[in-house]
Amino acid sequence: MDIFLVRHGEAAASWGQSPDPGLSELGVEQARAAAQALQDRLAGPVQLYSSPLARARETAQPLAAALAVPVQINEAFREIRAPVPLEQRQAWLREFMQQRWEQQGPDLHDWRSQAVNELLQLASPAVIFTHFLVINAVVGHILGAQNTLHFWP
Repeated sequence: MDIFLVRHGEAAASWGQSPDPGLSELGVEQARAAAQALQDRLAGPVQLYSSPLARARETAQPLAAALAVPVQINEAFREIRAPVPLEQRQAWLREFMQQRWEQQGPDLHDWRSQAVNELLQLASPAVIFTHFLVINAVVGHILGAQNTLHFWP
């Protein structure tokens, strides 16, 4: 099964500053570089999926244009929804990343399950443009790990 999980390029604003920033100039360059690297690895028809958030959609565009393939927006690959106001998200995120899944409530377990289940139903090959914590949640589930954070994609 060939499924590529691609973290969005650098955002124009931090997670605690804006609910849905687009890409910075560097992020646009990163998206172009990712498209080039993926083109070299993909053979035949491919499905492209993206989180509905701007930074993921913008990261997907160079590859979609190069392959002439539409990007399918999928809510299952949306960034984690912090249960706190925007100004408290950075602190919440720091704490969340030090925890284990058994410490999380049902809403976060549902978010993780939705991403994992959607990924398992995809046809291969596929490229998913998504977010840091989605990638960690999916990889952690596949590995059977309980930490919410495994690596920095």
